[in-house]
Amino acid sequence: MREFLVEIVTDIPEGTDPAEVDRRRAAEAVRAKELAASGNLVRLWRPVGELRSIGLWRAADEAELHEKVLGTLPLRSWMTLTVTAVEPHPNDPGRPDVTA
Repeated sequence: MREFLVEIVTDIPEGTDPAEVDRRRAAEAVRAKELAASGNLVRLWRPVGELRSIGLWRAADEAELHEKVLGTLPLRSWMTLTVTAVEPHPNDPGRPDVTA
C-alpha cells in the first residue's frame, strides 16, 4: 500500500443543525477506528491551536484513497483535502534496514 499525508480542514456550513454536527462527529470517530483497524489510517495529528488535521493514510493508490477511504468519512462533504503521496527517504531514521 502507498502512503499519503492528508491535510484536512473541516468547515461546517453556517446554519447546520447542531444535532447533525454531533451525529456526524460521532460517526466520524467510529469510522476512523474502522479505518485504523484496516490499516488505512496510520496516524492523525491536530496542529496546536489550529482547527485542521494532518494524517498519515494508506491505500493502494490515490484513487482508492479518495473513493474507498476518505470518501467514506461522515464529515467528508464538509472537508477540504490536500493529499500528498509520500515514500520513504533513504535517510529516514525510522526506515527498516533492508541490508541486514
